[in-house]
Amino acid sequence: MKQQIIEMLHMLHQGHIVSHMADLTEAEQEKLIAQIGALDLSVLDLEDAAEQRGKFDPLYAMTLEEIDRCRGQYTKTGLEAIRSGKVGAVLLAGGQGSRLDFEHPKGMFRIGVERELYIFECLIQNLLEVTRQAGSWVPLFVMTSIDNNLETREFFAKHKYFGYSEDNVWFFMQEQLPTVDTEGRLMLSGRGTISTAPNGNGGWYASMEKTGILKVVRNAGIEWLNVFAVDNVLQRIADPCFIGAVIESGKVSGAKVVAKAAPEEKVGVLCLEDGKPSIVEYYEMSDEMRYQREPDGSLSYNYGVILNYLFHVGQLNSTLSVKLPLHRAFKKIPYMNGDGQMVRPEEPNAYKFETLALDMVRLQENCLAYEVDRSREFAPVKNKTGVDSVDTARELLRLNGIPL
Repeated sequence: MKQQIIEMLHMLHQGHIVSHMADLTEAEQEKLIAQIGALDLSVLDLEDAAEQRGKFDPLYAMTLEEIDRCRGQYTKTGLEAIRSGKVGAVLLAGGQGSRLDFEHPKGMFRIGVERELYIFECLIQNLLEVTRQAGSWVPLFVMTSIDNNLETREFFAKHKYFGYSEDNVWFFMQEQLPTVDTEGRLMLSGRGTISTAPNGNGGWYASMEKTGILKVVRNAGIEWLNVFAVDNVLQRIADPCFIGAVIESGKVSGAKVVAKAAPEEKVGVLCLEDGKPSIVEYYEMSDEMRYQREPDGSLSYNYGVILNYLFHVGQLNSTLSVKLPLHRAFKKIPYMNGDGQMVRPEEPNAYKFETLALDMVRLQENCLAYEVDRSREFAPVKNKTGVDSVDTARELLRLNGIPL
């Protein structure tokens, strides 16, 4: 095994790792060899290439007005699905709060000002509103990473799950992928350890399978999974009206969307690509697409995604055999240099590889675009200051009557 790994590393032009291995104890070598053997090293061949996209067409949304007209019926259908145990929720919480200058899991960030109120707490309180309405718990699956799993679990336990049912919460870890420097070389995060990073939010369902969590889903008879991001503190989770609208539409997936504030807004837009649901990023849009309008004056590509999706489990199962594309992201990644010293770069220095949740949308047969009021359901906490920041999220929380 050791010789095979050494030969493979030489073939992949990773001789510096072999040299490092020679300085390790036998036990350290065995640990490093086991780690390398378990890593997906196909990322070493991944190059930046313009993705070939298909033919884009607008995908029209179920508008706020249309939803309001049928809200009672949709909510009834959604509540019936929740009460019969057919709905689960998946919280994507593998990231750290580094962009907020917060070196802990992002969900642990205190969004409250004069009282203790955390991002995780906001989300759980939103979900509790639904469970009280339904009179039934919604199974909650929390995706963590190697970097934040223990701290996240301890935080939930310390705060007694913020009033949620501990028996209805499951944690699972997403997979890791190696990081590489600008020359495509593997990096070390410490003595005898290859640097890795979480593989993005697109691999959540595959990670549920590999960690055994899908057995819980199957045994419970869950048919729908509502997937949502950790950083939107106004996120409505397992929203009965949303669930009911998707079920009654006969579609296999749904996406909550917001009307764009302006044609130039930097959001991914839900659309059709070669007749299938897809998402076009703002930087991929031509000016013609960006400013195209319908006869009534509305933007043709008008609805931005907020990373709140509903998927049918049957359709998700068919995606398990599909390898999602990997996207390179240039990041600030600490590493151990050749002298054995840890370096914490001030600027981006290396690449991590990520799958994206939007690529799961592209594997669906169809998708209901479901418009929500951004002032009530979209308060992302992505930056320390400025747009989509701690301050803007706090302002929106206050607007919705949530004391801080």
